[in-house]
Amino acid sequence: MKNTLALLGFILLAFIPAIIGASFMPGEWYFGLNKPSWNPPNYLFGLVWTPLYITIGVSAWLIWKDFGFEGAAKFAFFVFGIQLLLNALYSPVLFGGKDLCNAFILIIVLFVAILWNIKVFYDLKPLAGFILVPYAIWVTFATFLNYTLWNLNR
Repeated sequence: MKNTLALLGFILLAFIPAIIGASFMPGEWYFGLNKPSWNPPNYLFGLVWTPLYITIGVSAWLIWKDFGFEGAAKFAFFVFGIQLLLNALYSPVLFGGKDLCNAFILIIVLFVAILWNIKVFYDLKPLAGFILVPYAIWVTFATFLNYTLWNLNR
């Protein structure tokens, strides 16, 4: 029961950026931007992010289950927290601030933090790092999209 509750707790923790982001949904400004032909439909973002947030939570749970919050896991959770914080800041910067340039800078930093998170989790438990790879791939796509939106709307 303790492991199940912890798993649910880590998944809820991973959804904090989504909860924050929901307060800064795309609005008229975003919908009015020039977009590339390969821009996905808006509903796809939620469909992609939901399983990603679940895997982010599962990855942290896998580390906690085997290592707790001690030793190298303590540092791994520090890195995990950094990437979650950066993820949580993205929607307020992009949609709240209507700032494609700073959102682009932020998403690059987020991408680096995700890679760092993958490395520190992988070093402790390879599966925990490996299941974050789709997150890194999606953020790579989002980075190119952000960059393209910035260039199309300068």
